Amino acid sequence: MKRIMFKTALAALALAACGVAAAQEKTFKFALQNPKGHPLEIGAQKFAELVAAKSGGKFKVNVFPGGTLGGDAANVSALQGGTIEFVQLNSGILASQVKDFVVYDFPFLFANAKEADVVVDGPFGQKMHAMLTEKGIIGLAYVELGFRNITNSKKAINTVEDIAGLKLRVIPNAINVDWVKALGANPTPMAFPEVYAGLEQKAIDGQENPLSVILANKFYEVQKNLAVTNHQYNPQSIIFSKKIWDTLTPADQKVLQDAAKEAAVYQRKVNRDKSADDLQELKKAGMAVTEFSPAEQAKLRAKLEPVIIKHGAAIAATVTEVQAELAKLRK
Repeated sequence: MKRIMFKTALAALALAACGVAAAQEKTFKFALQNPKGHPLEIGAQKFAELVAAKSGGKFKVNVFPGGTLGGDAANVSALQGGTIEFVQLNSGILASQVKDFVVYDFPFLFANAKEADVVVDGPFGQKMHAMLTEKGIIGLAYVELGFRNITNSKKAINTVEDIAGLKLRVIPNAINVDWVKALGANPTPMAFPEVYAGLEQKAIDGQENPLSVILANKFYEVQKNLAVTNHQYNPQSIIFSKKIWDTLTPADQKVLQDAAKEAAVYQRKVNRDKSADDLQELKKAGMAVTEFSPAEQAKLRAKLEPVIIKHGAAIAATVTEVQAELAKLRK
């Protein structure tokens, strides 16, 4: 009888241990706007693989691309509420949470991708992500969308003046509205999942995004003209719900941090390796491509300088700090 009772007790302990292990297993949702096959989605899948490997299978990340869980604003709100754990979005959009993040939407802030890497991966980028904590957001790492360019269905853009009069979709924040206005165009803030339909239905004439986005979302089907302007670089932030973060052990938090940093390096390489091929693919798809001359590029910078000054006034210390970082790099 004692032996039977002992075996029964052991079995109960084993079942309890299994229950504890099962309770520790977690499945996370990861929301992003670009579709399957885009470098950002590829990077998100790599992140999911790394989290599974580094956690010994305890954590599983399900990736939801293509805006299937809603637009950026809805995703951030859900993340703060703890119903979505991970979101990947343009860092500048986070200005709705912390005003200093508008600096990432400054036109011509970075001259090249190397400058961007050093700034966002260094103390400045870390400090920016740390500002999000009081808003219920944990910033884990920066990936990239890349340099933005303008498409439209009306006309070729060879000069800055050609942009005037176009109705362009912009990321829904003030600085993007203002720089489009500064060029004499008509800004239309719109959530990304709505852009293709807006172009197709002629609610808007055009939009601006990196080449990878234009290709992956098949904007070439509803846009004829592409102007390579490289007017803005978009770092993207991988962010996590603080509400969920606070339930994790330090060791588990480190798993997510390490996986995010490793995935970021991988994603940027994928994106940059594809860039030249993307342009050729867009040409093959029938887009007429123009590129600004150095003189037009300089004219574009000059036109947008007042917008930078206006939006920089409210975050003067942050602007000074990033400019100091860039000055060191450019010496």
